[in-house]
Amino acid sequence: NGTAVSQSSSKSTGVISNTYTGVITMNAAALSDNTNVRFTVSCNVVPDTPTIIVTHASAGTAGAYIVQACNFVAGVSFDITVRNISGGPLSEAIVLNYSIIQGSDHIP
Repeated sequence: NGTAVSQSSSKSTGVISNTYTGVITMNAAALSDNTNVRFTVSCNVVPDTPTIIVTHASAGTAGAYIVQACNFVAGVSFDITVRNISGGPLSEAIVLNYSIIQGSDHIP
């Protein structure tokens, strides 16, 4: 069971998604070439040692972005960083998918 959320006002606007999987539609604000933007996902199910996989799932220019999760805070949040590598500025409301995987220290 996942959630679907959208950024309200900019590409750096945080979202709330308290599930192990989710879909995030980013704001369509401009992102310059070779520029990063980071936003926080408030998420109360982040474990102590997570593996969080995030992908550019749909919308926008395929292959134009690098996305990654970082800055994990157990039970609170994680950040997603998106970098435009297209060669020019883009103003696209890209859709990201994420999945949180429990770290190996919780496997019996």
